[in-house]
Amino acid sequence: MPIQPTERASLVAQVIGQLQNLIESGEWPVGTRIPAEPVLTETLGVGRNTVREAVRALVHTGMLQTRQGDGTYVRASDSLGAALRRRLHRAGLMETQEVRSALERDAARLAARRRTDADLEVLRSALAGRTTAWEAGDVEAFVQADVAFHRAVVAAAYNGMLSDIYSHLTDGLYALISSMTDSSLPDRDRTHFESHADLLAAIEASDPYAAGRAVARYIDDGTSALRLLQDADPLPSAPPSAPAPPPGTGTLTGDE
Repeated sequence: MPIQPTERASLVAQVIGQLQNLIESGEWPVGTRIPAEPVLTETLGVGRNTVREAVRALVHTGMLQTRQGDGTYVRASDSLGAALRRRLHRAGLMETQEVRSALERDAARLAARRRTDADLEVLRSALAGRTTAWEAGDVEAFVQADVAFHRAVVAAAYNGMLSDIYSHLTDGLYALISSMTDSSLPDRDRTHFESHADLLAAIEASDPYAAGRAVARYIDDGTSALRLLQDADPLPSAPPSAPAPPPGTGTLTGDE
């Protein structure tokens, strides 16, 4: 068998793997500054160039971030998460709303089937905080409580992949909900507000179909609000990813 000159590349790959394991296992949480290059070199028993190449590779994937004069920090707990964060950062509000619709509708249906009594307590508490902020006209507290409620619904779905994907949507979700919320909270159309109470009731009743309908109501309300915002101040939207279908082919619309 011919000799393959891959020893150095393999060594860099091994160091990348070790650093990824430290990040993904939580040993190095997001926001942590990783050890300096000389420390890594001594700990791993490799040369500085090998460490430098491995760190550079993880910076490129988005898992690490180098801050000039301050060191290197963990930016994301996995490479998929880093890629999603970069993509979501470029997404427009309407695009985020469309992704949110797909994720939250299925999460609500799953939560209605799988929720526990403990999940219901968390959901009730989040909804109560949302109500209090609404009545007080506290926009910041309302947005925080609203996001907390939606994250609790996703958590009650007990689907690890769905939870991971949704967690990377959180920054965009804050921006999205904030854009549709103003200081006149108590005066807003209560349909949007009451649909969240309907969602909780459906999850309590273990009714996945009612849960999906409740999500559809607040998503439709939010989409209408976004369109009004776009008419007043156009927002960035995603470019078409595919040409329009030929006449007569039709598209799928609506819920089940």
